Amino acid sequence: MSTYDILVVGGAGIDTIVRVPDLQLPVADSLHVPPIRDYVAHTGNGVALGCHALGLRCKFIDFIGDDAQGAAILQRYKDARLDFSHLVEPSGTRRSVNLVDPQGRRLSLYDGRHPQDLRMPAAFYLPYLGPARHAHFSIMGWVAELFDDAQACGTTVSTDLHDWDGVNPHHKVFALRADLVFLSTAALKERTESVMRAIIAQGRAQLVVAMAGAHGAYLLERGSASVRHYPCAQLDLPVVDTNGAGDSFVAAFLQAWLDGAGIDAAMRRGAIAGAFACAQHGTHERFIALAELHDLDQDSTSL
Repeated sequence: MSTYDILVVGGAGIDTIVRVPDLQLPVADSLHVPPIRDYVAHTGNGVALGCHALGLRCKFIDFIGDDAQGAAILQRYKDARLDFSHLVEPSGTRRSVNLVDPQGRRLSLYDGRHPQDLRMPAAFYLPYLGPARHAHFSIMGWVAELFDDAQACGTTVSTDLHDWDGVNPHHKVFALRADLVFLSTAALKERTESVMRAIIAQGRAQLVVAMAGAHGAYLLERGSASVRHYPCAQLDLPVVDTNGAGDSFVAAFLQAWLDGAGIDAAMRRGAIAGAFACAQHGTHERFIALAELHDLDQDSTSL
């Protein structure tokens, strides 16, 4: 019996959300904007809280700073009752400033700040990695060092490459070593299918999911000749903020996959959770619950 359904490794931070009239800002000394807010955020945070909200036994580990941002993270997880363990990094907690336009589109200015030679001691993570049914690796450099141990433990691994261009070697390590690979089509466009096929051909992935926002998502499974397209979920909710939509998609997909619901159900539920996230202000402030997800999934399959 596994201790955890999923171990999320890396990816906690703070987002400062600034709502702007357009992502192309004018050259000016100042610009009046609505109230600026800080949110506990980043990709690992979104996957961990999303999985937790869907009832998975989730463990989250990371480095954070001994600073106000780190304290905010600890308080959020205490309030949410998310099982989180961390090591203190002297350089502080990761941060992003996200510009969000009226259509909910964003531009993220990311301050990763942690040193490139940062490493998490095996004595800290192995007690969580070994007993986990599955692990989700965020794409911090130090996380890549855990792949050998994950394979030795027999723990499957997923990762999200976000807006990878298909070339950057930092992302490629994750692309070729994970069992489930998620990524965005944002930087790939017409190269999406060829990059998906290269990940399958060169790596160990059993499937690759390319998320395309309002245009839905694409799936390629190992052994399949064709890339399948799945439409975006049509929910009767306004789009106010796309921050965290991809993380919510991944969390719902993993919940369905771990539950044995099948790939089609996982893709549907991922699309529903991603669309639901777009109707929430800020980053990862509210996640879809399992009952809501099942109700919306039943509605979509009955159409």
